[in-house]
Amino acid sequence: LRLEACEVDDTTAQITLRVQSIQTSAPCPLCATPARRIHSDYTRTLADLPWAQYRVRLQLCVRKWFCPNRRCCRRIFTERLPTIAAPWARRTLRLAQRLVALGIALGGKAGVRLGHAWDVRVSRNTLLRLLRRQPEPEAPTPRVLGVDDWALRKGHTYGTILVDLERRQPIALLPDRTAAPVAQWLWEHPGVAVITRDRSSAYAEGARHGAPAAIQVADRFHLIQNLAEALTEVFTTQRPALDAVNAATRQQPVPLPDGTVAVPVPPPATPPRAQQQAAQRAAQRQATYEAVWTLHRQGWTVPAIAAQVGHSRHTIERYLRLPTWPLPQHRSTYGRSVLNPYKAYLLERWNAGCRTAMQLFRELQPRGYTGSYRRVAAYASRLRQAQGLAPRRQGRRQTLPVVAEPASPPLTPRRATWLVLGRKDKRTEAETQQLTQLHAQDTAVAEAIDLAQDFAQLVRQRQPEHLDPWLQRAATSTLEALRRFATGLWDDYQAVKAGVTLPWSNGPVEGHINRLKMLKRQMFGRAHLDLLRRRFVEIPRDGPAQTACPRAPAQTHVAAASPRGPPEVGRSVMASVLGRSPAMPCGV
Repeated sequence: LRLEACEVDDTTAQITLRVQSIQTSAPCPLCATPARRIHSDYTRTLADLPWAQYRVRLQLCVRKWFCPNRRCCRRIFTERLPTIAAPWARRTLRLAQRLVALGIALGGKAGVRLGHAWDVRVSRNTLLRLLRRQPEPEAPTPRVLGVDDWALRKGHTYGTILVDLERRQPIALLPDRTAAPVAQWLWEHPGVAVITRDRSSAYAEGARHGAPAAIQVADRFHLIQNLAEALTEVFTTQRPALDAVNAATRQQPVPLPDGTVAVPVPPPATPPRAQQQAAQRAAQRQATYEAVWTLHRQGWTVPAIAAQVGHSRHTIERYLRLPTWPLPQHRSTYGRSVLNPYKAYLLERWNAGCRTAMQLFRELQPRGYTGSYRRVAAYASRLRQAQGLAPRRQGRRQTLPVVAEPASPPLTPRRATWLVLGRKDKRTEAETQQLTQLHAQDTAVAEAIDLAQDFAQLVRQRQPEHLDPWLQRAATSTLEALRRFATGLWDDYQAVKAGVTLPWSNGPVEGHINRLKMLKRQMFGRAHLDLLRRRFVEIPRDGPAQTACPRAPAQTHVAAASPRGPPEVGRSVMASVLGRSPAMPCGV
């Protein structure tokens, strides 16, 4: 290429470079025969990366040639400049690469905002269109493969993610979470030796059909999670044991850091109307539960029962896993309150003698409290109840005991489950005392706690020699939920045995799923699978940072090429287009 002229327009902040192609021959794009006869020429206008605060436009004069090969179906063709721009393109190759990098890293709208900050004018549709034109990334076949599902639209559309666990890099996104896509991918990519997965039967079947020689590994986190679900069912049916532990905890004084003890704050009282509404809802759920079991005993299938009673299949399956109707449970947000972050301050002020609810409410507002006065007043009423004060009495002339929140929150089936499965070295003294009291309540509860802790230990410490004895103990247990859990482990025995033996797990896969969710939410509803593949699987490479230095504006001028060469601005910009230093000549 040869630079013919350089125009700098300060009014529009644009640099225009007139460039001429000077190659003596050009190969035909179809037959690759060198051509030497020129037919004509025409001018292409290309957008390039900005130079400082100026936009850069190339007016590239290219020529058309006669193909000398008489057998070629193309008689006239335009010369190609593969290092400058693609055929029929309106932007240079390096500008297109910069836009593709923006699309991969940030997507549409965010890429447009950063592009405008870089003085690169582009629309979000253009970024996504350039991204879709990129070939789908290909990765080498991994030796250790992690498989898990992810939600494109939760509850409706799901896919499968494949991760190379040795390189810790994602390699593919599949359009479904059934066995067929996984088996097909494994069949097309032979060489996978180890496959880690969750307890899904679909992935187990896909791995057996696609890579029958591969070792399947059940993920240890999902093993603990399945155990937690079974243990929650046990505690749901053993609610009296939890209530007994909670009642004993409320009667115990709370130890303070200075060695003294305080009176525990009593739990909030449920209004009679709320109790009546909760009882009505519990009666409706119990009637549905009994109807589900009646239809099940008559031979109805789960989808038919779900259609008959008007509930989801998940609810019907959950009811069928419960042999008896459990006692009513607390709501999932039990114990959570907007007042919780401020209770320490309230207790400090209350024990200091400030026992006016309105005064406490006014002091909380500057500290960021956004709740109502009634909530503060209700908490103050519980504090008066703990100290034995009558309502609306200050008790300033009395010596009142110190009040404090209980050391541990009340046990629910879920909290009891994770108290049992938590690591021993991370339990507090109060939690250890709660667990000891719970273990002493009932033989069935004690059996469930012992089995759960033994299984968690053999999984975390990877003790495969203890797996078979544990399965035999669980299979003969009196608790149906744990017997069902053991049956599931027997059905997937080889994968479970490999999970407690080999070091591989789905931990890196879960981390990549978090990143995939972030990308999906950034794309504002345009996260189709083809775009996600190109943004997620192919990780953008970080190039050297390019900074533009401001320059003083000058008047518009037109500099024609002369024997002394182009001006410094045109020489610098042209050299950057051609990938050379400004000191090199511009003629090729």
